[in-house]
Amino acid sequence: MEVVWSVYIGIIGLVFGSFFNVVGLRVPCGQSIVRPRSHCTACGRTLTTLDLVPVFSYLLLRGKCRTCGEKVSLLYPVMELVTALLFLAAWLRFGWSWDMLAALLLISMLVILTVSDIAMMLIPNKILAFFTIPILVLRVTAVPLSPWWDLFTGAALGFFLLLFIAIISKGGMGGGDIKLFAVLGLFFGWQETLLVFFLSVFLGAFFGGIGLLTGKVKKGVPMPFGPYIALASVIVLFYGGSIIRWYLSFY
Repeated sequence: MEVVWSVYIGIIGLVFGSFFNVVGLRVPCGQSIVRPRSHCTACGRTLTTLDLVPVFSYLLLRGKCRTCGEKVSLLYPVMELVTALLFLAAWLRFGWSWDMLAALLLISMLVILTVSDIAMMLIPNKILAFFTIPILVLRVTAVPLSPWWDLFTGAALGFFLLLFIAIISKGGMGGGDIKLFAVLGLFFGWQETLLVFFLSVFLGAFFGGIGLLTGKVKKGVPMPFGPYIALASVIVLFYGGSIIRWYLSFY
């Protein structure tokens, strides 16, 4: 039965991942997520079911539009697959619980913002506002932090820490990143928010350094920081407690 549920949740994750791609690409442009229907951005053809099966359509069509042959961004299947794997991981880690719902909310927000930041270098306020409300409700009701005020401490720490960095770096940190860390503070509390910060800085420096060495990243050209925040948040979601206990064991 567990295998059946795993397959089911994986499929649900693929479907949601496809939808999150649409949201992440359209909301920053002020477009509706409902209309117009999905279409090829090169030739304008409305996509059919054959074009829209998550991951499999990309593989079947070899990453190209059936009509004009234009290449389809690898971002689409990658984020669909990532969403499916993270949904499955949340179910395996938390089971059918309020914690799982909270995890799925966080994962959904992070996937959408990653798509938006990679494609547009923007973390939309609308997305943050949409997810802040249910995260806050869950944290004060079904899935509270202990102590109860930790969510507010975390939100304040996340916001002002990133704001301080933005000020001293003279704009090196975007406003979207600052507000995202405030929302993450609500979810994680102050300790894990601090861990997310340090991990995201490490990941950004590590992959940014690799990008500079390989020529993928140009010196002086801004790069999206949101994906590294998202990756760090996922790590903390599943392993944050263990990492903090490991660190404290040295003292």
